[in-house]
Amino acid sequence: MISAEVTEAGRVLCLRDETGQQTRFHAIWLRDNAFDEKTRNPGNGQRLITLSDIPADTCITDAGIEGGMLRITFAPEGKTVAYDPGWLLAHAYDREHPRASGWLAPHVETWDAKLQSKVPSGDFGAVSKDGNALRAWLSGLARYGFAKLEGGPVEEGALFKVVDLFGHVRETNYGRHFEVRTEVNPTNLAYTGLGLQAHTDNPYRDPVPTIQVLYCLESSAAGGENMVVDGFAAALRLKAENPEGFNCLARHCARFEYAGSKGVALRARRPMIELAPDGELIAVRFNNRSAAALTDIPYDEMALYYDAYRRLGEIIDDPAMEVTFRLEPGECFVVDNTRVLHARKAYSGTGTRWLQGCYADKDGLYSTLAALEAGMPEAAE
Repeated sequence: MISAEVTEAGRVLCLRDETGQQTRFHAIWLRDNAFDEKTRNPGNGQRLITLSDIPADTCITDAGIEGGMLRITFAPEGKTVAYDPGWLLAHAYDREHPRASGWLAPHVETWDAKLQSKVPSGDFGAVSKDGNALRAWLSGLARYGFAKLEGGPVEEGALFKVVDLFGHVRETNYGRHFEVRTEVNPTNLAYTGLGLQAHTDNPYRDPVPTIQVLYCLESSAAGGENMVVDGFAAALRLKAENPEGFNCLARHCARFEYAGSKGVALRARRPMIELAPDGELIAVRFNNRSAAALTDIPYDEMALYYDAYRRLGEIIDDPAMEVTFRLEPGECFVVDNTRVLHARKAYSGTGTRWLQGCYADKDGLYSTLAALEAGMPEAAE
């Protein structure tokens, strides 16, 4: 049971439920979010008008509930629009907003080594054919920032079939994909048998590739286990220990660069811990191999910055933060490269270890997941 009241000389509409709880909406917001066919395209929902087409002095002259719908008449247009009260309440902005820096989106769940026993995973055959299996796998990937996929074909280029499940390959100077195995005179330390500290990939790009896929084709060398660390959990642990250091890493830009290939000189200037303007934790960039000289931190804060930088690295290196697994041929893992750091233990020079990697973008992942959750059948095809 919802009742509607026009207040503040028509500039505000107040909805009240049966408990008396009120939710307010500005007239201009309501008019901007009208769903009539002259305001939005019925097929795709895109707006057909700009804000300039809506009078700046828009106000509400009448509002009431009829047949479960809220009907609002706007002046000076004399236009009446029907709204679903449920939609309005689901999109209400008259509520408490998170204010503390470092808050997380509702779908995000942080983790540490305790996740070892329940690593999010899926079966390649199932997710390729069953929309529900794909939705469950993508949901785990979105929640935890990484997920394994098992039972895939052992063939070159199989990683592209993984990306096809949710999006498109993002080509870089490394090509549509890159090989991860020992090389002579490598252009990147990833192509050696050395162990690698947990890191996010390509922080020297802006924007960075937001999804990375690593697909195993051969794995007979001793060692080489993959590790993942939740960068959000690491950042929030730093915040709990040292709020001032956390804010320092978020407040100032680090610099990253890469020039290991002919004709390539990539540089980016972004914070190690990135917050949205309202404080949401949205990204972590951490890659010691690609870190350039820090020149954007004031002299008086440089010591604090380095202390926080060092401590963040120690937290990332803490075994209590890591999940470890070994990939076998036909298996892969996918990571949100803006959140989850990945690493590799050292492996021997005997036997073989061959992975193929590529990048994609998580807008495709979230789009596919949203379509599956909405029950759109084409999303599962």
